[in-house]
Amino acid sequence: MTLEAIKAGPQTTVQDLGRFGARHLGVCRAGAMDTLALTVANRLVGNPASAAALEITLPPACFRLLRDGMLALAGADCSATLDGEPVWPGWRTPFRAGQVLQLQAPRLGMRAYLAVDGGIALPQVMASASTDLMAGFGGLDGRALRDGDRLPLGAPKPPKPRRGVWLPRPGPQIRVHPGPEYALLSKSARERLWSAPWQITPSSNRMGYRLSGPRLQLAEPREMPSHGALPGLIQLPPDGQPIVLMADAQATGGYPRLGMVAAADLWQLGQARLGSSLHFVESSLEDLRQADQQWQRYLNRIERLLDED
Repeated sequence: MTLEAIKAGPQTTVQDLGRFGARHLGVCRAGAMDTLALTVANRLVGNPASAAALEITLPPACFRLLRDGMLALAGADCSATLDGEPVWPGWRTPFRAGQVLQLQAPRLGMRAYLAVDGGIALPQVMASASTDLMAGFGGLDGRALRDGDRLPLGAPKPPKPRRGVWLPRPGPQIRVHPGPEYALLSKSARERLWSAPWQITPSSNRMGYRLSGPRLQLAEPREMPSHGALPGLIQLPPDGQPIVLMADAQATGGYPRLGMVAAADLWQLGQARLGSSLHFVESSLEDLRQADQQWQRYLNRIERLLDED
């Protein structure tokens, strides 16, 4: 009852919704960069939303499934096939022991999520099976998968018919609420933050996206005490080029905090490719609450649809 990585891909890791309640110990959240895709894939195969699955970054990749069951892909569309037959993202697909799932370079997005009924049955560390690549724990020995690795699978669920759901597509507009040090920016810098396109540089990773655009600066220099840091926080380092903290963000930071990305938009950043551009949209707390409610309504509709099976 295992899943074998024939071709693991450049960075495939075991992830769930993340590791919570340990930031005071310096432990990052980790977890899926696109929690929406992970949740949908898990629910399609009858798993809890928090079950462990594979985050497959920039395939190609190839896996052999060594028991019968159901799988679902969500996130990036990677022209996947199962023994040569198409597997569509957002669909529940039955498989037989020995079948091979192949994923090609994504047409859209950056990360695909593979959920299998029963989940990936690896031990949890601090109540999560997520891989923390920097600390080297969780997942499979705290590392990305390698060719030939085998992962244990949980007990299969009762089989269900094929079923598909609508998956939203990521966009370049990211809603942001101004942060504690936003008012310290010069007037022209505040205008550039919202009006300029920001390119995701190649030095970006799961810890943070380093952006390239017009240089931002404070109206006057300011010493900053250390503060708590969370995924979605936009920091301003001395070079004037913002950093958006992502799933593996450190627990504390000391750079000025320009804003906080809407939780409902973090999945879009998780699918944004290196080199692509995005725009920040100034948003109120009420805007962010409405975005969260819209996201929850989408998930509720999926739950109602799947309850009909």
